[in-house]
Amino acid sequence: MTPADLLSEGELTVRGRIREASNAALYCTVAHDGQEAACVYKPVAGERPLWDFPDGTLAAREVAAYLVSEATGWGLVPPTVLRDGPYGEGMVQLWIEAVPDAELLALVEEDEPGPGWKAIGLAEVGEGRTALLVHADDARLRRLAVLDAVINNADRKGGHLLPAAGGRLYGIDHGVTFNVENKLRTLLWGWAGEALTEEAVTVLGALQEQLAEGAALAERLAGLITPAELDATRARVDALLTAKAHPEPGGEWPAIPWPPV
Repeated sequence: MTPADLLSEGELTVRGRIREASNAALYCTVAHDGQEAACVYKPVAGERPLWDFPDGTLAAREVAAYLVSEATGWGLVPPTVLRDGPYGEGMVQLWIEAVPDAELLALVEEDEPGPGWKAIGLAEVGEGRTALLVHADDARLRRLAVLDAVINNADRKGGHLLPAAGGRLYGIDHGVTFNVENKLRTLLWGWAGEALTEEAVTVLGALQEQLAEGAALAERLAGLITPAELDATRARVDALLTAKAHPEPGGEWPAIPWPPV
């Protein structure tokens, strides 16, 4: 049984609440036929209304982000499904146990990032002082930056980056994605304006085909986001392939989420 099948078919038991989450997020276990795993359950009923996203749609957007991640072959989002649970329909995502890893974000006193780092921007550190916020020049983060550009992630914070066993890196919390308007807000601006890798161009070309009308991925996304949002996703992929470069901050929306971590 795949993790996604276990999440979909298993018995969901609530074990506690994740208090740091902005919406209702419950720590659970899911069990089926002798298999058990930890997971996160975010019921639609626990979503706070947002002015720029339709009510009750965040769980479906999290599932859509997982499906696009899987289509890239990069596996950057933990297995995620939409199902009924103790508090109604919601998103259920495999729990990822973060492990100690090379530092992904840092504040430095220098004006320029050192070798192996990319600049994000200046951050206030108190008493009128500023420091340079940087992220690692890491191939895993670069892939995630491409995925975020495709799904129009409006909230890529440092706390949403989970290094896992085996050198894997996952991104979580994708409820505010797929908006028709450009809302890309992220800490991963270090490659802004730089050429996409050959790997990314190849992946985006394949994704373009999978998003075509009638394709399996497009059909699945059509049940999770609106037709206009699906068209906007196609347009973002097309734009990335035309430019063959990472996007730059647009200016009409704050480029960096707050708080950044």
